[in-house]
Amino acid sequence: MPASALDRLASLHVEYPMLFELTNAPVERVSHCGVLEFIADEGMIYLPYWMMENMLLQEGDIVQVKNASLAKGTYVKLQPHTMDFLDISNPKAILETTLRSYSCLTTGDTIMVPYNNKKYYINIVETKPSPAVSIIETDCEVDFAPPLDYKEPQQPVPSLRSKGMPPEAEEVPPKKVAKFSPFSGSARRLDGKPLTQPAALPVSPLFKQHNSNAGNETVASKSSSSTSSQHSGKLVFGSNGGQPPKETTKVRRSILV
Repeated sequence: MPASALDRLASLHVEYPMLFELTNAPVERVSHCGVLEFIADEGMIYLPYWMMENMLLQEGDIVQVKNASLAKGTYVKLQPHTMDFLDISNPKAILETTLRSYSCLTTGDTIMVPYNNKKYYINIVETKPSPAVSIIETDCEVDFAPPLDYKEPQQPVPSLRSKGMPPEAEEVPPKKVAKFSPFSGSARRLDGKPLTQPAALPVSPLFKQHNSNAGNETVASKSSSSTSSQHSGKLVFGSNGGQPPKETTKVRRSILV
């Protein structure tokens, strides 16, 4: 700030440490800060670049500066922009060292933490006991919100067994048992030629003679049975009872022969 601002503040008997409220009226942005030195040119103030980004200011814009009295902070909630900040070995120690250069914090602002040649941006999510607090010579509790690029891991879908529900029995189709069918193959010739007509099975002479004898015996038995039935009928019913006995004897012999 310019040296004339120090003379004016001294005449107003302001409280120390000196804290100020900055307002960018066109965009209605409000923030708070302290003062480092009173060596700026008349009518000019110098702000850090990260604060100009918070206030949406460009070089040469008009800013309203007002003396402010802020309560000492008891709680601050911070939210890193990226998860890289959590990879630091001791982020709270780095943050504590960085905040020593700050005199106050305002809810909604974004601060920059330089570490190991890298810049980490952190949002001020919440401050207590008021939206703007002083952090000079005070014990303040610091809490962290999940980073802006944090993604929750996908939870696996619980299976039916994990829920204690028995899985549905799978229907197993019955296996088809092959039935045995004898001589189900087709006939083939030894010379490889196609088979036109089924070959007749050879019949032995003994089998033919046996069949012929069996047939003759069957015919003879039929004829003898028929003859015997006819003659025996005559004998039983006595149809030839008036004839001499010799003829009857002949008939019996013919049957026996």
